[in-house]
Amino acid sequence: MTFYEKPLIYPLGDAALVVSFGTTVDERHNMLVRSLDLVLTQSDMFGIRECVPAYSTLTVYYDPLSLSYDTVYQFLYQLVGKLEIEERKVKEEKVIPVWYNGPDLTDVSQHTGLTIEEIIAIHTAKCYRVYMLGFVPGFPYLGGMDKRLATPRKAIPRVKIPAGSVGIAGEQTGIYPLDTPGGWQIIGQTPMVMFDMRLQDHPARVAAGDLLRFVSIEEGEFWDLKRGEDGH
Repeated sequence: MTFYEKPLIYPLGDAALVVSFGTTVDERHNMLVRSLDLVLTQSDMFGIRECVPAYSTLTVYYDPLSLSYDTVYQFLYQLVGKLEIEERKVKEEKVIPVWYNGPDLTDVSQHTGLTIEEIIAIHTAKCYRVYMLGFVPGFPYLGGMDKRLATPRKAIPRVKIPAGSVGIAGEQTGIYPLDTPGGWQIIGQTPMVMFDMRLQDHPARVAAGDLLRFVSIEEGEFWDLKRGEDGH
């Protein structure tokens, strides 16, 4: 099925172009990004170095010694004109266990007017699409969070958020794969290792396009699972 508006294609420096399908964060724009990314990967065009998908844009890096800007622009323009969007294929959901013990649960509760039990019930009720990875390696930006949970970022970011922390920022939710600074509202923690450099081929546990579902666990199960993950 084909359905999209004419995208905007523009240069990013002297070795990259951006294809923008819109300025809003929604499933349809992200489907277009993923479809173009797949087509480009399958095209195997010489000189294309890397494609970086985001919420509604795809950045295409190329070798300027092999390809000119005009050549890449025309190639992308023709691809986009013939882009076919397949109906979303059902993928296996990846289950992310979460111990909902986050230090910001009370703040989220006060902002949303929901009880902590309601926050957990709403957060675990939906299946989330990984729209993109970014910020730090393996950080999944998840689309489709219930708007009732929307809470602004913290006014003062924390210097260190532990790896595995599950957070909310605006209408987004995500998981910190590494110990980093951050300003998201932390509502829980998963024992799963989300990024592991020892797995050189696929160090990130999830990829753009994956489906995730959070499952609430208790403290004892969290530590049991964490011991298993740390020993893998």
